[in-house]
Amino acid sequence: MFTHDTILRVRYGETDRMGYVYYGDYAEYFEVGRVEALRALGFPYKRLEEEGVMLPVHELQVTYHRPALYDDRLTIRTIIEKVPAVRIDFRYEVRNELDELLTEARTILVFVDRSTGRPCRAPDDLVRALGGYFN
Repeated sequence: MFTHDTILRVRYGETDRMGYVYYGDYAEYFEVGRVEALRALGFPYKRLEEEGVMLPVHELQVTYHRPALYDDRLTIRTIIEKVPAVRIDFRYEVRNELDELLTEARTILVFVDRSTGRPCRAPDDLVRALGGYFN
């Protein structure tokens, strides 16, 4: 299993009148976690795109347990539990500075060949980079 933590601070513009993070902003938090996790593996999105691979989101599931508040320091834990094939499954845990679980989520993204617009297999280099975490 591969895990990566990304730290971010809640900005005022991400909150509603109650001071809670607006529920729709969590999708951006998950994207930040996902992008940084792939970057840590040596696969920034830019590299994938340069290699002709796109990764559109196929599915998003979110469970909100507690609100994140303005100026909270959040840890976005991104988890990959299995080696990708045509799809890659990401799980997320969002925790505050007290290590309270605020939100859990899951996204499934599909590897797509930019030239054909059709699903394709995960790049071999990415599969190899993740392989060491699943032995």
